[in-house]
Parts: sequence; C-alpha cells; structure tokens
Amino acid sequence: MKQVFQKHTGIIIACAILVAWFSVLWFLLHWNVSFKSPLTYLAVLVMTHLYTGLFITAHDAMHGVVAPGNKNLNTFIGTICAGLFAYNYYGRLYPKHHLHHKHVATDQDPDYRGGNFFLWFFSFAKQYITVVQVLLMAATYHLLQLWFPIENIILFWMVPSVLATFQLFYFGTYLPHRGEHDHDNRHRSSTQNRNHLWAFISCYFFGYHYEHHDKPYLPWWKLYQEKDRLVKGR
Repeated sequence: MKQVFQKHTGIIIACAILVAWFSVLWFLLHWNVSFKSPLTYLAVLVMTHLYTGLFITAHDAMHGVVAPGNKNLNTFIGTICAGLFAYNYYGRLYPKHHLHHKHVATDQDPDYRGGNFFLWFFSFAKQYITVVQVLLMAATYHLLQLWFPIENIILFWMVPSVLATFQLFYFGTYLPHRGEHDHDNRHRSSTQNRNHLWAFISCYFFGYHYEHHDKPYLPWWKLYQEKDRLVKGR
C-alpha cells in the first residue's frame, strides 16, 4: 500500500482535492445560509482554499508532476481542474505559464506587468479571462438556480472563485515578482519566510516561489522540503 501511494502520490492528492471540492460545494449548496453566523464566512474561505487547490493542481499538471509517466492522464487531470475553476482552458494556460518560466519578470512574461497592484492584476486578468468563460459562468449560474438558492450559488460557487483568483495572483505572482530589480537571483523571484503552515494556507506553498522556479519539477506538496533544504544549507 505504501509503495502504491509513493508511486501515485500526485494522482491521489489531485483526486483528494477534486473530491473535497465537489463534496464541500455540494454540501454548501444545500446549506441553510445565515449571514449572522461566522460559519458562513468560514465556509467561503474553505471553498476559496479548495478553488486555489484546483488551480495549483492544474499548474502542477503543466509541469507534468501530477501523473508523471502518464502524459494523457496528467493532461486530463489538469484540464478537469482548470475547467472547474471558472472554465479556465488548460490548453490556453499551458503555453502562457511556460512563457512565464522562460521569460520571468520581463516584457515577454504574460504574467508580469510590474508597478501598481491593481493595474498589474487587471493586466493579469486580461491574459486569462475570456468572453467564453464569462458566458459559460453566466449560463451555469442560471442553470444552478433551478436547484439551489441564489445566495448559496453566489457565496459558495462564485465568490470563492473570485477570491481564489486574487489569492493566486497576490501570493503566486505579485509578491514573488514585484520589485524585480531588487532580486539578486537568476529567477527574479523572492520567497516567503519559512513558515509551512502559513505557506500552505496562503497558497499551497507557492509563496516559496524562488524554490518553485529553481525546481519546477517539484510538486506543490514537496516545496516545503526544498525550503527546508535551502534554509539549512545557509
């Protein structure tokens, strides 16, 4: 059993995130919402975290580490995870992300703008949000209304995807690559201080961003080990 888990860890973790996303969302869509209860807002944050997990899994698939050795399965999982996150298209994300790694924090980097946070985010969003996505989200919203209360759909399906987008941008793009002229490393990336709990909660260890650019073949759940190695090596 241990050998099976070690061999297929990426697939198992990806499936766990998918099952958690579906299960929690299904439960929350049926939940009696109370705006006076702090549990409502905690539930929004939990769904936001799971949405972020979907995108991080799709991202790992772009590096071939979800199902290494099985390219078709790797791409399939990446496509599903990206699609569940507001109908992102994996085939469109893939080349842009590899351009980011190849030309990080330059004019050829599709993720990079620099300067003001909001202008940078707007530029970032334009790269990845399409009219087709918006139309599909709108159609799905109206379809879901046939079965679930509007407030549940907005709170637990729509709002978390927006919050997760900000979360991914802030911790995975803006913080690591702002002030690129101050970065004294070849990846033009900074990194969070070592705090594994916060690194996981904030963005599945992607605040350890220098570590990711230095070893893009490491899945998200191994980045903390690389952080430990670098810290101990100093």
